[in-house]
This record gives sequence, structure tokens and C-alpha cells, in this order.
Amino acid sequence: MIDNKTFIAAGIILAIVIGVVAVFMASGDPDGLESTALVVQGEKTLTGLSPEDGDAEAIGEGTFEYEAPLPDYSMEGAGKGGEIFSLIVGIFVTFALIGGVTWAITSKPSKS
Repeated sequence: MIDNKTFIAAGIILAIVIGVVAVFMASGDPDGLESTALVVQGEKTLTGLSPEDGDAEAIGEGTFEYEAPLPDYSMEGAGKGGEIFSLIVGIFVTFALIGGVTWAITSKPSKS
């Protein structure tokens, strides 16, 4: 039987490998929720390319603005290295959030 620390370490390593591979295989054209918003708004066809300024149109200019710390999983001017760094940071942030929530849920004292 595998212990918890080994299982978690293997999971993190697997997530990093998948993340690094995804940098080189992912499409630069928005997909998922952004693409769906553009299709619903009639800004693109279901199988067509997104407009260059698709993100602002999907959200609606002037309705909501935000500044992501690592927009589109990248760092300006850093190329693929920046994308890999962004994914690794995202993996560890996600791991910390899930670990924190798990710890908060499981560490409650029982009332019995």
C-alpha cells in the first residue's frame, strides 16, 4: 500500500508533467467558457477562429475589468518558459488551496 506522502508527491509530479506538456500542445485560440461566450454573442462560429480582441468582447467592454497576475497562463516576454512557470505556480496554488480546505474540513473537533 502506498503512503499518503508518496501518493501526494506522485500526484504533484504527474500534474507538473501534464502541465509542461500542455504548454506545447494547447491551442492559442480561446476555448471553453470564453469560446462559448463568443459563440452565444454571435462573435464567432462554433468551429471558427476567435476574433483578436475576443476576451474583451466576451466579458463586455466597460462592464468588468480585472488584471490577472499571470494572464492566459503566461508571462509577458518570457515565451514558453513563462507559460511553464505560470502552470507550475498554478499547480502549487491549487494544491495549497485544496490542502487548506481539506485540512479545515478534517481538522474540526468532533462533538461526540
